[in-house]
Formats: sequence, C-alpha cells, structure tokens
Amino acid sequence: MPLTDRSEPSESSSAAALPDYWSFVQAAQRRISEEFPDADLEANRVFLSLNRSSSTAVYDFESSIHRPAGGTWSSFRLLLALWVAGPLNPHEAARLTGMSRAAVSNLTATLVGKGLLRREASPADGRSVTLHLTDAGQAKIRTAVRAQNDRESQWAEALTEEEQRTLVSLLEKLMEQRERIGARARK
Repeated sequence: MPLTDRSEPSESSSAAALPDYWSFVQAAQRRISEEFPDADLEANRVFLSLNRSSSTAVYDFESSIHRPAGGTWSSFRLLLALWVAGPLNPHEAARLTGMSRAAVSNLTATLVGKGLLRREASPADGRSVTLHLTDAGQAKIRTAVRAQNDRESQWAEALTEEEQRTLVSLLEKLMEQRERIGARARK
C-alpha cells in the first residue's frame, strides 16, 4: 500500500501523542509525490521516521537525565567515549562521538573547568594532547550511564526482545550501506 494512502493514526494509538510528526510526514509524502512522481516514498518515510525518532529520544535523554544533572547530551557522548575507550586525543574523540573537532575542543574546555576531564601532553607528540577522565568524571559518567540505560529500557519496552534485535539488525544493515554508497561521515 502506498504510504500516501495510509490513514491517520487512531486517537487510541501511541502515535496520537505526536500529531505534528504524522501530519508532517503525510504532507511531505504528498508534496514529494506531486513534485517527483518517481520518488521512493518508502525510503523517504524510513528516514523521516528515523530522524524524528532519534531526535525525540535524544531530546528526552538530555532533558530528563543530562540537563538536570548539570550536563548535556554532547558532554555525555564525550565522557562516554572516554569511559569506554580510555584516554583519547581530541581527533579520536571527535570521530567516536560524531562531533566536530571544534565542538570537542569547546566541550573539553567546559568539562576541564568542571573538573571532569584533564588534558595531558601527548607522549607521542608534544604538540598534541590526550583527554583523560578525572575521578569526578568517572563518577559522573557512571551515574549518567545508569540513568541513561534505565531510560533506554523504558523506551525499548514498546518492543519485544525479538523486535529490538530486528531493529538493531536493520540499523546495522543501513550503516553497512553507508560504506557501499560512499556516504560522508565526520572525520
């Protein structure tokens, strides 16, 4: 069934909580199909949905967990990268977090000021630095990871374990496609 023929979500559905999303998707699909009759509306809906669900979840994580704890989504990502990978130079941290090097640099200054990170001269290259979590940074990220995972579990309760595995498998498949089509990524 073409996506433009799908009916509005019922008021009893969980989608009713996001009427702006559904009406926007339907309007976008109508407009795209009018302007570009050969457009791949299924692909369009996949990525509109992926983008919206991702940004909605990130906003929820930031506003319910990280901001109340004095942090941000970006600071969580940087602290997490250092917690998982260990000390990193800013370039590596940018690559792992998906942030620009300038964003990592600015964020590093803030987190150093809060006592969560420290910069050390790189033993391999005196012109470069290595970012390290402080003890306070270790404690902060451990608390944040626990709270984040609790919230992730709440979100994921909408799906069975099999559906969760399927969704992860499908997202991994999309990420593999990224390389095949030469998609751009932050460096």
